[in-house]
Amino acid sequence: MTLFKRHRWRDRTDAELLAAARTEAGPFRELYDRYARRVLAYHRRRSRDEAAAYDLTAETFAQAWLSRERFRDEAGGSAGPWIFGIARNVLLASVRAGALEKRARDELALAAPLSYEEAATPEPAWLDGLDEAFDDLPEPQREAVRLRVVEEAGYDEVAAALNTTPAAARVRVHRGLDSMRRKLNDDQTLNMSRKEATR
Repeated sequence: MTLFKRHRWRDRTDAELLAAARTEAGPFRELYDRYARRVLAYHRRRSRDEAAAYDLTAETFAQAWLSRERFRDEAGGSAGPWIFGIARNVLLASVRAGALEKRARDELALAAPLSYEEAATPEPAWLDGLDEAFDDLPEPQREAVRLRVVEEAGYDEVAAALNTTPAAARVRVHRGLDSMRRKLNDDQTLNMSRKEATR
């Protein structure tokens, strides 16, 4: 993206950026730049885990990207309340999923997974390939993520639509978003390796 194209979004309101982001990624990158540090600080304070905070921040913006067409300007052009509402939901879902995972480990007598490795600062490049990562999900996970993130359905509604339990619906959403995150991380690592190889 050229410097001119990046600069042309800087004077737009958050609401204008999200409206434009329906057809191109540039405006959403500007929105990301405006809020990423604050969202990261929010997750860092609440999770008290540096690497998990980066992970939750990436998931917050992934969900914001997927549901960008559902944004409604109810705060005078600011997307802050909407973004932090998503951040709160991501945090709560992570806590619930963690509790489910712990119960499953306890029942199966499995060891706890290794802690997160130190994460790099989030970059807006993770947006590249997000839609493709969503399309590559197995159908049950893709539909669960679509209902929960895009349609903003509650877990009871997701469960009813998928003919499963709310707990299973949470697991599908969590696994779907985790798969998307892993694919995007793998793609970024591959792209970085290719860039290094051409230097």
